[in-house]
Amino acid sequence: MQTAATLKNTSDSAPITWGTRISYGLGDTACNIVMGITTAVLTLFYTDYAGVSVATVGLVMLISRIFDGTSDVIMGIVVNHTKSKWGKARPWILWMAIPYAICTISMFCIPQSSDSVQFWYIFVTYNLTTTVCYTAINVPYGTLSTLMTRSSHERDLLSVIRMGLSPFGKIIAVTFTLPIVKMVGNDQAAWIKVMSVWCVIAVILLAICFARCKETVSFEAQQTKQPKVTAGRSLKALLGNPYFWATLILWAVTCIHTTIIGTDLPYYCKYVLGNDGLYSFIYTAEIVALIVGAFACPMLLKKFNKRDLSLIGCIIVVAAQALILVNPTSFGWLMAMTIIRSLGQAPLTSVVFGMMGDVVEYGQWKSHIRQESLIFGAGSLGFKVGTGITSVIMTALLEGAGFLSSTTGGAVQPESAKAMITTIFQWGPILIWAVAIIVLLLYKLDKIYPNIMKDLAEREARGEM
Repeated sequence: MQTAATLKNTSDSAPITWGTRISYGLGDTACNIVMGITTAVLTLFYTDYAGVSVATVGLVMLISRIFDGTSDVIMGIVVNHTKSKWGKARPWILWMAIPYAICTISMFCIPQSSDSVQFWYIFVTYNLTTTVCYTAINVPYGTLSTLMTRSSHERDLLSVIRMGLSPFGKIIAVTFTLPIVKMVGNDQAAWIKVMSVWCVIAVILLAICFARCKETVSFEAQQTKQPKVTAGRSLKALLGNPYFWATLILWAVTCIHTTIIGTDLPYYCKYVLGNDGLYSFIYTAEIVALIVGAFACPMLLKKFNKRDLSLIGCIIVVAAQALILVNPTSFGWLMAMTIIRSLGQAPLTSVVFGMMGDVVEYGQWKSHIRQESLIFGAGSLGFKVGTGITSVIMTALLEGAGFLSSTTGGAVQPESAKAMITTIFQWGPILIWAVAIIVLLLYKLDKIYPNIMKDLAEREARGEM
């Protein structure tokens, strides 16, 4: 990490055009075309189309967390040391787009063979997609926002547009996938065909993001010789940043929610409500409400700071999820509460990456070390570990409840499995969003941020970090 610098480009806080903001957001649309599949319906594909046991899926997810967790921090370090004509974060979006698509398609080409062959095939392809390729795109992508501007307001807008466009990837991946799969054969081959189309779209969107989003923030070391920052000092600075931990938890909450709902809702619709076709309607309603809420955030941020707006939203999420318990088998009631819950979810989901940009500035102010890529890399580690553990817990609970896998999706589930599906769907979101409320009650960075930036401006004017 740099230890002393002067601002090289005085335009690094200038307004960003809407074309650039939208292009940046399309990068997350591309990521979520694949990550939406991975966190939502991949388990359903494994168990109900490829015939893989839920225990095997859970074991792969558990072991993969060991590798997936370390890859984000490693990628953060790699990005920090990357030097190219395009910058240090931006080129990775271009370099990894096609490998990302190829590895994603390979996840759905599971051979119909022994359990051990299927285990190793899933393990290798899943980790190539998520641990290697997704990480090599997503960590640089998140870091890129802090290299496009030093303005907290502009980073907030980038975060809002990112999370406003992100759900479109999930709509493509989740809402449209199952209906189209049924149209083109409703078997494993159909999944491969559909995923191939989605991956082509993802590559195109990543190319647009790369072309339009330029790195304008850079630092030049002072002429005087500065001591090298050791890995130990960098790690100490990161771990000693309380707001890094806060945003890590908040990011994890939003992703764990997606994992719980995305994984369990298809089963809930199929085995509890008795109609798997309802899943696309409910999921679409949730995503549309999330988009509406996200695009309302710029107006709301004029009246509320990021923390207060997010806190209000989290309270709405818990209240709406609790109200589902009033009539849990009514499709209309479930739809209404899902929409309200999603509107409440929108503020935190929309501004969490803006918060992480503020954490970068706070870290520089506190430790004199600027850690854009390491903060986003370690933050990504947190959400991946969180979602991975969540997947493991859910598959273990389903396995323990006697869930039956099938290659045709026609298994009749025992009452114990249905009860577990219901419990996960109803209570999981309440627990995790309660954690978010607690974290936000302790979050004070918005109040002290103006003074932090004033101090940093004075330091950098003197050629210091």
